[in-house]
Amino acid sequence: MNRKELLRLLLNQAQFNGFEFRRWYQNHVQPAWPGAEQALALLAGEGRHYTLIFSHEFARCFWKAGAHMSFMVPSKTYSRVNSQGKVVEVTRKQFTRRTIKADVWKYHLRQMAMAEDPIEYLCRFLPAPDQLLLKPEGPEQLAAQA
Repeated sequence: MNRKELLRLLLNQAQFNGFEFRRWYQNHVQPAWPGAEQALALLAGEGRHYTLIFSHEFARCFWKAGAHMSFMVPSKTYSRVNSQGKVVEVTRKQFTRRTIKADVWKYHLRQMAMAEDPIEYLCRFLPAPDQLLLKPEGPEQLAAQA
C-alpha cells in the first residue's frame, strides 16, 4: 500500500467523524482546490502529509472527542534497577487500552509526535478491516516491495 492510499484510509476515518478536507486544504496548503485525488497526491508526493496528520483539526476528528476508543499498546522491554541495586530487564506484555476523555486527541497527538513512525501510530486506530489491508501477506511480498 502506497502513502496516498494510506492517507486516503486515514482521511476517511477523520471525514467520517466530521473533518472537512477541502476547507482544511484551502486554509493550510493552497487556496485553489485541485480536487480530492490531486490534493492527496500533492500531500503524499511532496512529503507534506505531516502537515495533515499533525493538524489539530485532523486530530480532533480522527480521535473523536468523547468517543469510546480501544487500542493496543504494544509490548515493551526496558531496564530498571531493582531494590538490590541490580539492573533487570522488564518486559511488559501488550494490552488493550480504552479511553473516553473529551480531549483524547491531545494525548494521541503527543504520543504520535514521540513515535518513531507517526503514520504507523495512526494506523493502530483504523477499523479492523482497514488494518488487515496494511499487513503484508508474507516474506515474498516484502521482497517484492523492496
